[in-house]
Amino acid sequence: MRNAMEAMRDSSRRLLEVRTYLDGNRVVVEVRDSGSGISPEMEARLFQPFVTSKPGGMGIGLSIAKRIIEAHGGELGFRRGRTGTIFHFSLEAVEETEHAG
Repeated sequence: MRNAMEAMRDSSRRLLEVRTYLDGNRVVVEVRDSGSGISPEMEARLFQPFVTSKPGGMGIGLSIAKRIIEAHGGELGFRRGRTGTIFHFSLEAVEETEHAG
């Protein structure tokens, strides 16, 4: 969400949408922004460590997030929206059970 807010900093229209839903046995979280989007040059390298388009950015946030999500059996990706970018991640849904104690 912070990346989305930063991407919209110079936009005249700022829309941030967070959506969650079930897809089979997976919980999906999507974050959509109305920013300028990701350049085609950046798309191929987006999740690599130390790759950033932000002045003063370290370029490690997305690579760390991807590793954490994948370590839990999930996926992290993105796609272009009509405006801006839609980032999404999914994790396996786990049903809570009560334990007799």
